[in-house]
Amino acid sequence: MTDSRAFAVGFSGGSGIVYGLRLVQELLDAGHYVHLSATGAALRVLRHEEGVEISESPDELADLFENRQRLSVYDRQAVESTPASGSAAIQATVLVPCSMGTLARVAHGFSSNLIERSADVALKEDRPLILVPRETPLAEHHLENMLKLRRMGATILPAMPGFYHRPSTMVDLVDFVVGKILSRLEVDSPIRQRWSTPASELGVSPWDEGEV
Repeated sequence: MTDSRAFAVGFSGGSGIVYGLRLVQELLDAGHYVHLSATGAALRVLRHEEGVEISESPDELADLFENRQRLSVYDRQAVESTPASGSAAIQATVLVPCSMGTLARVAHGFSSNLIERSADVALKEDRPLILVPRETPLAEHHLENMLKLRRMGATILPAMPGFYHRPSTMVDLVDFVVGKILSRLEVDSPIRQRWSTPASELGVSPWDEGEV
């Protein structure tokens, strides 16, 4: 039986909304509850990157997911909703993708919507907060804001897919990043990949050769 937990997920206007969509679906498929909200900019990114055009109606965003019995979607201005409360039983909060503007406001305690408020609550309640920025190159103030948040206890998990698992599709690249998020959340999923030395291919451990 699944040990169901509740997570708050926020989509902001950074590129890479596919990461957020994939994360929410994986959490639902694993039997967890998801409290979701998206900014207006995130919905515009959804249109540009995924070809999906919806209004700001929470019901339309919810319709994008399967197994949605455990999904609650809120208007971004609904600051009275569950993710905005420190007494709610939210296990962790994830902003994915996290725009640099959203990241800056979270770093400085300026909550202008539910997404930023949910991150602020996670920090003040000492709950796990994961921010998934996707930006390049990074300016000095971007790096300073990330360092500030890291020192406050947040996890900065940039959308930087690896290639050592030999991805062959875009889905492989997306799943690499989402798998990293799920690992931080301690959520079991078939897309989580664990590295093991390919001894059968190498024939000998590189450590035996004195390599570092």
